[in-house]
Amino acid sequence: MAAFEFTALDTSGRNSKGLIEGDTPRQVRQMLRDRGLTPLYVHEVAAGKVQKRSSFSLSNTGSLNSGELAIFTRQLATLTRSGLPLDEALTAVSQQSESKRVQRITLGVRARVVEGNSLASALAEFPGAFPTLFRATIEAGEQAGRLDNVLERLADYADRGQQLRSKMMLALMYPVILSFVAVGVIIAMMTYVVPKVVGVFASIGQELPAITRGLIAVSDFLRHYGIYLAIGIGAGLFLFNRAMLNDEFRRRAHRQQLRLPLIGRLVRGGNTGRFLRTLGILFGSGVPILEALRIGSQVGTNMPMREAGDAAARRVREGASLNKSLAESRLFPPISLHLIASGEASGKLDEMLDRAATNQERELETLVATTVGIMEPLVIVIMGGVVLVIVVAIMLPILDLNQLVK
Repeated sequence: MAAFEFTALDTSGRNSKGLIEGDTPRQVRQMLRDRGLTPLYVHEVAAGKVQKRSSFSLSNTGSLNSGELAIFTRQLATLTRSGLPLDEALTAVSQQSESKRVQRITLGVRARVVEGNSLASALAEFPGAFPTLFRATIEAGEQAGRLDNVLERLADYADRGQQLRSKMMLALMYPVILSFVAVGVIIAMMTYVVPKVVGVFASIGQELPAITRGLIAVSDFLRHYGIYLAIGIGAGLFLFNRAMLNDEFRRRAHRQQLRLPLIGRLVRGGNTGRFLRTLGILFGSGVPILEALRIGSQVGTNMPMREAGDAAARRVREGASLNKSLAESRLFPPISLHLIASGEASGKLDEMLDRAATNQERELETLVATTVGIMEPLVIVIMGGVVLVIVVAIMLPILDLNQLVK
């Protein structure tokens, strides 16, 4: 049976939309008529409706966002672990979800499972919703007869990634809002308040202090050319985004990212954590190390680090150890490399990869928390300093005028 989307009219003439399972569109129309509905549109759920992506990112998974993917995986893992048949588990997941998109994709996967396809093959029909990591891991789990265990690991992975992303978003929200408010207040003062106040000094003919003249110059520039400045900044961002479509320019930009004092540590930590976590899940699920490295190198957002993963795969194929292959690029943290070396020596590489990933994620959380803790008072101090300069620039001519009057 396949999944079909439908639009129909009920007895009161109102539109009714939903999903229904059937063998053919004709059968589905008859089923709708049996329900007292007049079918207007019946179309089989197609994989082509899902945007195709080959790489994995928790923040960008095509037709399923990170939260939906995490919930889908956790629910399917729980139902499969309880002994429910796969097709019934998929039906339950689709009924549990309130998202029409999730229902459509889940029923599409179920239809292909009912037709006799494996779960991995069914997920492959929706590459935009289920990335390479998920499909490869589930395929290995099905071949080894450990699908429930693999789904549990994937669910933990998706949950952990979602939690990490949520923590970072919440941590950065306050300083970002504070920065926007600070910039808005300063611009409003410079373009509206300052001209009203310093306009009084123009009729007096008094020589103004240098700080006041500078404030007036900045205010005049913002009032007359501020719109052009905003357009220039927007055009610069647009051109930069267009240039980032070029591989060579993006490679140079990403390489510069890694050299920046703080941003470099954040980028390196985030990419290393995702890479190691992916390797741990794939290798622990029975995926060969070379295939795990190939998939793991795709999860990164930084091109030099992705290329370092590809280069490590080539060295491993030639017979080198994993830790020495990764160490060649000098991009991965030494503690992670030591843990990998320990795992290779003890035969517990999957456990050490998970431990290295956990260590890297905790270090990243600590670094983000420290950075945010510094940013908040820094923004307040900068805003206070700018306001102080504005107040001093306005008060000095007033004090000079009072002295002349005396």
